[in-house]
Amino acid sequence: MNRPQPEPVQIVKERRDAALAALVARVPYSAFMGFQFERRGDELTGLMPYRPDLIGNPALPALHGGALAAFLETTALMALSWSMIWPRMEAGESVDILPKLPKTIDLTVDYLRSGLPRDAYARAEITRAGRRYASVQVEAWQDNRARPTVQAMGHFLMPDFEARS
Repeated sequence: MNRPQPEPVQIVKERRDAALAALVARVPYSAFMGFQFERRGDELTGLMPYRPDLIGNPALPALHGGALAAFLETTALMALSWSMIWPRMEAGESVDILPKLPKTIDLTVDYLRSGLPRDAYARAEITRAGRRYASVQVEAWQDNRARPTVQAMGHFLMPDFEARS
């Protein structure tokens, strides 16, 4: 039995990176805020690089809560979108046509401590992904992942359900 040769690792990485870049480009606010995403296999980590204009309270100084909330919501959207295209991409299907982005139903943000004037990182965990909606928990940290700065729980309307409505 002859198996087909696996694709070279570099080609697989390029395909995954191109798909991620296309997803991120679909949210122009990501570029405006400077959000970046890096992947490790099927897992994404968001990065919000520090900029002085992200300070909301110069007396502390602390990152603006709205910037942190937007970072968490965008990370959740990227994680959901990535989870939708990952199986197709790994099956060798084309991901030139990306699915619609999920729509935010609600997002509850818990501010655990002041965001320092430093880079922030976030990772999302999809706690439920059904045909109609998905629940995502997101956590952001700065220097130590064990000490999160902010966390959120969001619910999203999945694009397939939207198309059937």
